[in-house]
Amino acid sequence: GKRCSPGAAGTVTSNLSALGVGTIHAVGCLGDDGEGHELTQGLQRTRVETAHLLVREGWFTPTYTKPMVLQPDGSEVESNRQDIKNRGETPSAIVEALIGELRAVAPQVQAVIVADQVKAANEGLITDAVRDELASLAKQHPEVVFFADSRGGIGRFRNLIVKPNAVEACRVLDPTAREPAPPDLAREAGMALSRRTGKPVYVTLGRDGLLVATPEGITRVPGVPVEGPIDIVGAGDSTTAGIVSSLCSGATLEEAGRVGCLVASITIQQLGTTGTASPAQVLARFEDTCA
Repeated sequence: GKRCSPGAAGTVTSNLSALGVGTIHAVGCLGDDGEGHELTQGLQRTRVETAHLLVREGWFTPTYTKPMVLQPDGSEVESNRQDIKNRGETPSAIVEALIGELRAVAPQVQAVIVADQVKAANEGLITDAVRDELASLAKQHPEVVFFADSRGGIGRFRNLIVKPNAVEACRVLDPTAREPAPPDLAREAGMALSRRTGKPVYVTLGRDGLLVATPEGITRVPGVPVEGPIDIVGAGDSTTAGIVSSLCSGATLEEAGRVGCLVASITIQQLGTTGTASPAQVLARFEDTCA
């Protein structure tokens, strides 16, 4: 059988929906293809508004496929992942249309979440021009939470809260930094990145929780311990959903970080899928581990 689910920013929207966030808008570009149709349906099933999704001929809907091989004992083993993506610089017409959608949606929302999954410069939707527009919109709408997660460009954002992991933060200071990132360097990098962006920075530390960095200092938010097997795929996206939904509800930076860690502790226990967490599950986990 075949199971399809929204990935990348779609993992964030699935988590926002499960947490009970009111209206969720998807902004992006799909190909005029079957994968784009399936993605749109998947988003709509989780209450995501798709009016701001562009559809363009000649553009692929990015997908990744994990073939699972059934074993004689009934278990499944994952085979090599297959990726389909757009290669080469993103056409200027798509970039300009995307900027138009961002300008339209920004005044309507409490938060804008940027999921930048493409490492190559200007090959995804978060191009230099889009990043500049996000910085401008964040200045124009200071009441809106602008929040970015980026595989390769975390140091290029301005005026947005950003969420790198420790090694991504360290590479902003030292491009040769390798895992595991030294704790002292991660703290220094978080503060330096906050000075650069002009906003707080969340530095994720895996099972050890996260750091909330400002130019003035660091607040440590401990991880939430769990027992048994875990699957960390999508953990960062669930952390993002927990943090941003909490900030929109009036939480402090530290409180939002704690909720992000609680949400991730639930989703990583859902094996073989990018899990979600409900408000009731988050509250129960809080009472079990933090109260």
